[in-house]
Amino acid sequence: MKNYKHLACLFAALAILLSNAMCAATAYNYCDLQWGGRYAGYSAPADTAFLLCVPYGMGVILCIVFARFFQKKHQKSL
Repeated sequence: MKNYKHLACLFAALAILLSNAMCAATAYNYCDLQWGGRYAGYSAPADTAFLLCVPYGMGVILCIVFARFFQKKHQKSL
């Protein structure tokens, strides 16, 4: 079925987009926390920006699992 193939491609593309968004958000927050620690008196270290990788990483893993699931469904339907 074509729907399974389209869904597999969609979730694979979402996984790639989410990983790129994770990198951008983490880099921005790291720079912001580093600047804030030096000049604005933030108390949190800049390394706490890496905690954003947890929810983004879970989303990427979930998208990869769905992509693999729909890819296997597509292979079985042929």
